[in-house]
Amino acid sequence: MVECIFIGSGFAFAAAVMPGPLQAFLLSSVAQKGWKRTLPASFAPLISDGPIALLVLFVLNRIPEAMSRILQAAGGVFLIYLAWAGFRQWRQQTATGPETGDSAPRTLVQAVVVNLLNPNVYLSWSLVLGPAFLNAWNRPANAVALIIAFYATMIAALACTILLFGTTRLLGPSSRRALIMVSAIALAALGVYQLTGSFMKASAV
Repeated sequence: MVECIFIGSGFAFAAAVMPGPLQAFLLSSVAQKGWKRTLPASFAPLISDGPIALLVLFVLNRIPEAMSRILQAAGGVFLIYLAWAGFRQWRQQTATGPETGDSAPRTLVQAVVVNLLNPNVYLSWSLVLGPAFLNAWNRPANAVALIIAFYATMIAALACTILLFGTTRLLGPSSRRALIMVSAIALAALGVYQLTGSFMKASAV
């Protein structure tokens, strides 16, 4: 069981701290709405991974290349949409502080969509978590420990990331506007990167 906990928590920590679409979205959300409204988004992997895990474990032996390309392209489009929303927020930002119109539940839903359209999540379940879970299933308690360790570590690490991003809220309005612009650029770059990668894979087939 100790080995399963180590695998689950170690992989979750690496996935949480590695820059990616979800981390860029969290940075953008904190800059626009504040850490309190963004904090529920740390539970996004717990919600989005359920269907992904079922898909990988019970339907697919491994992710088909065509599906990976479609998900990557869809994720790229959604990230560019979020970047455009961040740019509009940058233009509207004033010295009175950040917009507070978006609720915490809406932020959570957006984070779930980002994670569902991230092909890395499917590949992680197909290549790492799925096999580890099946190997541990001969002792169900070990498999359960693996999953609990993974998501407990993932949620805690993402929450700490949001709180860390939230310290920038102590800065002045001009710094907040700069942070919103940086996060919008990061989201756009990730979106273009995912779209480019999808098209390159398709052309190589």
